[in-house]
Amino acid sequence: MADRYLRFTATGPGRFLTRRLGLPRPAPLVRFSPGRPALDGGLLHLTAGASGLDLAPVLARTGLAPVLARTGLAPAGGERAAAVVLDATGVRDVEGLAGVHGALHPVVRSVAPSGRVVVLGAPLDPADHHQAAAQQALEGFTRSLGKEIGGGRTVNLVRLTDAPAAESTLRFLLSPKSAYVSGQVIEVGTAGETTAPVDRDRPLAGSTALVTGAARGIGESVAETLARDGARVVVLDVPQAEQDARRVAERLGGTALLLDITAADAGARIAEALPDGLDLLIHNAGITRDRRLVNMPAENWICVLEVNLASVLRTTDALLKTGTLRRGGRIVTTASIAGLAGNAGQTNYGASKAGVVGLVRSLAPRALAEHGVTVNAVAPGFIETRMTAAIPLFIREAGRRMNSLAQGGLPADVAEATAWLAHPASGAVNGQVVRVCGQSLLGA
Repeated sequence: MADRYLRFTATGPGRFLTRRLGLPRPAPLVRFSPGRPALDGGLLHLTAGASGLDLAPVLARTGLAPVLARTGLAPAGGERAAAVVLDATGVRDVEGLAGVHGALHPVVRSVAPSGRVVVLGAPLDPADHHQAAAQQALEGFTRSLGKEIGGGRTVNLVRLTDAPAAESTLRFLLSPKSAYVSGQVIEVGTAGETTAPVDRDRPLAGSTALVTGAARGIGESVAETLARDGARVVVLDVPQAEQDARRVAERLGGTALLLDITAADAGARIAEALPDGLDLLIHNAGITRDRRLVNMPAENWICVLEVNLASVLRTTDALLKTGTLRRGGRIVTTASIAGLAGNAGQTNYGASKAGVVGLVRSLAPRALAEHGVTVNAVAPGFIETRMTAAIPLFIREAGRRMNSLAQGGLPADVAEATAWLAHPASGAVNGQVVRVCGQSLLGA
């Protein structure tokens, strides 16, 4: 459903009324398209504290031209930066945090609409509580700046120790693909099972991706994006969705796999259908059966937990055990902000999606060590789909506006985040739960 309010606020009367009444003023977001693969403008690289990172080679491959400026000074000649990267990995104490203010205070106004601010931090040192306090302070700073910067701009924090290992993450966050990702803290480890793609425009070429619940909605968009990036996509959905599943598979040059993901033998049937193995396992299938707990029958509880959580656990275990998911593979699950912050009328859904988060955090280190596979999750907020279009007007509008970008996301936003986590060069990103919610005001 079209966001008529967003369109109205772009008109003269809309700007006048929203300013006078203090209403949200969402800015149209710049999203990826083949004709617009990168942000328009340059990159401003600043430093706070003494950094040991060599970021120049990595930032040079983001597609953004450098903006010449010394630390703490705004770009010369009124030039507006499309993106600002602040390297604060060397900040080790409260005094060092003054450098964060000193670097960004003069340049925040010069960030272009729909621009990006990425703060780079270091892992918290358990042996140095001053360093840990200063680095944790960056999280509160990043989330707060994201809520005030406006204009469709995003602000994120990346904790890292190895600049090359973070390249795929920085390329994503400094591109139009991350339009609805803001206020996030992403930890990047060492390189892990990382492979530089032969073709940067088709990084998934030669890989096979299985997307569950892919006949429509977010799943269909994920399948489209992975196919765009070169993957051969297997569109999995229930037999009742056969017509839609075959339509999507045919359009993408993939195949349809019709089965009930909650069946006890679902994992075995997937392995049988993919004798040559699988590189990307995308758990997207999910349902809702909303009611307050006092009114919720047991069957509503059971079916939501079965589809959203139990099936994910069973099929993941089966595909890892049989070796169907090849070494260097990626598992990306779909959580939700309802699982992180809770939501009235969704105790079953919130429990299932919180369970997905627990799965990711527990399985990720073991799956990488034993199978060379990363495990991550995307947690969508309010996404414009047929399901959210059916929500009553005032609840729908609240869902759209209660985030730092004051608008709903699109299925493509979730798909782009999934494609980043599935990227062959994202092997250092593991055990992360990344919200795709425009920095929702619900939860952290």
